[in-house]
Amino acid sequence: MKSDNQRVKGADLLQIRGLKIEGNSDGVWHPIVKGVDLTLKRGEVLGLIGESGAGKSTIGLAAMGFARPGCRIVDGTINFDGIDLRTASEAEKRKLWGARIAYVAQSAAASFNPAHRLIDQTVETATRDGIMTRDKAVADAVDLYRRLQLPNPETIGGRYPHQVSGGQLQRAMTAMAMSCRPDLIIFDEPTTALDVTTQVEVLAAMRNIVEEFHTAAIYITHDLAVVAQMADRIMVLRHGLEVEEAPTREMLREPKKDYTKTLWAVRKLAKEESISDDVTLSVRNVDASYSGVVKVLDNVTVSLPRGRTVAVVGESGSGKSTLARAITGLLPPSKGEILFNGKPLSKALKDRDKDTLRRIQMIYQSADTSLNPKQTIRDIIGRPLEFYHGIKGAARDRRVAELLDSIELNESYIDRLPTELSGGQKQRISIARALAAEPEIIICDEVTSALDQIVQEEILTLLMKLQKDTNVSYLFITHDIATVRAISDEIVVMHRGKVVQQGPKTQVLNPPYPAYTELLLSSVPQMDPDWLTNLLASRAQAKVKA
Repeated sequence: MKSDNQRVKGADLLQIRGLKIEGNSDGVWHPIVKGVDLTLKRGEVLGLIGESGAGKSTIGLAAMGFARPGCRIVDGTINFDGIDLRTASEAEKRKLWGARIAYVAQSAAASFNPAHRLIDQTVETATRDGIMTRDKAVADAVDLYRRLQLPNPETIGGRYPHQVSGGQLQRAMTAMAMSCRPDLIIFDEPTTALDVTTQVEVLAAMRNIVEEFHTAAIYITHDLAVVAQMADRIMVLRHGLEVEEAPTREMLREPKKDYTKTLWAVRKLAKEESISDDVTLSVRNVDASYSGVVKVLDNVTVSLPRGRTVAVVGESGSGKSTLARAITGLLPPSKGEILFNGKPLSKALKDRDKDTLRRIQMIYQSADTSLNPKQTIRDIIGRPLEFYHGIKGAARDRRVAELLDSIELNESYIDRLPTELSGGQKQRISIARALAAEPEIIICDEVTSALDQIVQEEILTLLMKLQKDTNVSYLFITHDIATVRAISDEIVVMHRGKVVQQGPKTQVLNPPYPAYTELLLSSVPQMDPDWLTNLLASRAQAKVKA
């Protein structure tokens, strides 16, 4: 591990020249990155932004000398601190990975080993490579957990990945990346799984750690307001090419290219609020807990009108996803009842008949982990057609093609695998799979959080169109207030397992606010590089006064 005085801030650390990368689809190689140059200095943070398919993550991985399966680096140079990563052996690169170059993936859930405790995975590289003793590495990991605002930092490392929330797992992955104090960290959408209040804390912690240890970083994101808080410079990418690059303040103030101006101008839709008394789902005074010990839902009452959208918002651990699990029968309530079309819904999934299962569907946050990577789109969408409707053979394929058309993908996608699709396309397939059941209710659990802003708007437009066409009801779980403004008719605000506010969108999003709602709304990042600094300063001042 290099000491801080060995890290000369401002010296060149990474130089990429003429980078070209190809990807394989159906046996044919096609260009993904088409000749990109990049320079990164020690202690500097470079933001990579652009819509889905721009090549951001591919370039980030190439900065490690790595190409994901199905991709190959075909031209260019990658020089890390004097080491040519294109000619370095796999053994040489593996000595760098984790120790001097670390990677924080977008999906922590898919990156952790479910069979090992968090603390063991956090300290693995530092202890394996002899950088620290086990005891010192554990003490350092606890300190990193604390810096990253993880609850119970002394003991949370004893948990397995499935025993913490998605946001907590993402922070644990950041701690794992920082454990060896690497020279370079690739942050690949590291805060997409976080609610806005937690995101503020984590962004501040990551920024402080990067500055304290003079660590260089490539920060890949689709959230322009977030990159404004983190990056010294911003590079805009599109279709595998650089559009423009400039210091952050200059880029935000005066982008030069039309495409960048378009990104800056993207705004969420504004759905006209509509209220209905025709309730399709009613959650009444529901309590729920895991293992009968920790109460996660406390006297929750929520109504979902037919053909309308109710957004459920709140920070990590507020009970949003647990509410979804209670409704779907995955976590039977310990108290209260859930009515579906006026009739009590069986609490446990195993006690519900097939038709009830069909009428309540769920779309998950991560299409990467919810779609079987070995099944074609034909099979993924076709499965619920066979299971719920008995549609097989040619009739099934015709219906799959119709569903693909409804999500604005053509029939050519039918024999592709999920790995051949972009993030936005995968999420569209998840929507089509839910629609195949012909449900009355779809629970959308953070379905746009991992998507860039252009694709987010496309998905939200699609969901609203489908609602108009089918009269489906959405329970939309999200931490993105801009998405709430775009798609909801009514809003439920949750905090520590309780509903603290609910009502029509115009009522909830306009002052005066209850204290917790005000905290959520004030934590939404703004397109101002000073926003995070000013927010933290004002909150610190408020604490002093209190």
